[in-house]
Amino acid sequence: MKFLIAGLGSIGRRHLRNLISLGERDILLFRTHHSTLPGDELASFPTQTDLKLALESRPAEVIISNPTALHLDVALPAAEMGCHLFLEKPISDLLDDRVTALMDITSKAGNKVLVGFQFRFHPVLGQLNALITSGIIGRPLSFRVHWGEYLPGWHPWEDYRRGYAARRALGGGVVNTLSHPLDYIRWLFGEVQSLSAVTGHISRLELDNVEDIAEITVRMSNGCIGSIHLDYFQRPPAHWLEVNCEIGHIRWDNDTGAAKIYYVERDEWEQIDPPAGFERNALFFAEMQHFIELIHGEKESRCSLQDGVKALALTEAVHASAQQGCRIDL
Repeated sequence: MKFLIAGLGSIGRRHLRNLISLGERDILLFRTHHSTLPGDELASFPTQTDLKLALESRPAEVIISNPTALHLDVALPAAEMGCHLFLEKPISDLLDDRVTALMDITSKAGNKVLVGFQFRFHPVLGQLNALITSGIIGRPLSFRVHWGEYLPGWHPWEDYRRGYAARRALGGGVVNTLSHPLDYIRWLFGEVQSLSAVTGHISRLELDNVEDIAEITVRMSNGCIGSIHLDYFQRPPAHWLEVNCEIGHIRWDNDTGAAKIYYVERDEWEQIDPPAGFERNALFFAEMQHFIELIHGEKESRCSLQDGVKALALTEAVHASAQQGCRIDL
């Protein structure tokens, strides 16, 4: 297999390292040289600065990890060339005709697509998904997601103001950048029926016309009601999920990776721990391994293009609700 990686910021380099760990060596890099990271670890790989020429080398798979607003600039021509796509989340900054075009191309050509919502590969969240689906602790009634993290602390080696997360032109803002919960609530609880949101830029962070906080309330199609908090300024960071079910309660903490489940009928708690030695890159490694299995026809996509489109529809609904001051029905 020949891989093309488009975008060599921190996430693109993580994917590169994981590909190497999985034994892949035929890798071409497409770079614009806008990255603020040093290029030492990339020096041994062939590099192309012209996308057309990069695609003419006939990669079978394209990993798209450039800024959000530029994803489709690579995804559309790559799909037209018949490439399989690993498309970082969110799939774009806008739900427009280009997204529809990508869906049409991949549907007709049969391109394999994996969208990079890596929390679908979290071993404990996977067990919670199975637990909720089983009905052992009853129907989910409500949930709360909280994710706050100080943006300048994400990549302390670079100026946060230059990164895509802080800039509207590159598809930034806390809703797009921390959109993972908008995907995993669908995975855990089903489709969203409606939502309401308030967003704003309330901290002293120097952001380019994007929000640093969002409060989102959702009603799921199964009647479950939930809320999601996202921000760019919390210190220390925290990312957790709580779920109230008819006969049980779930608490998951991303910091430890573990979850606690309370069983009403037994009046006792049970803890689910991640595997020994678990660390953050395990999600990305499992995700890349799954992409290779998907390409080989061994697995179905755990996060399809359709899933990516639905997550993008939710980010658009959040922005629309905040701007219009009203509930958005999906």
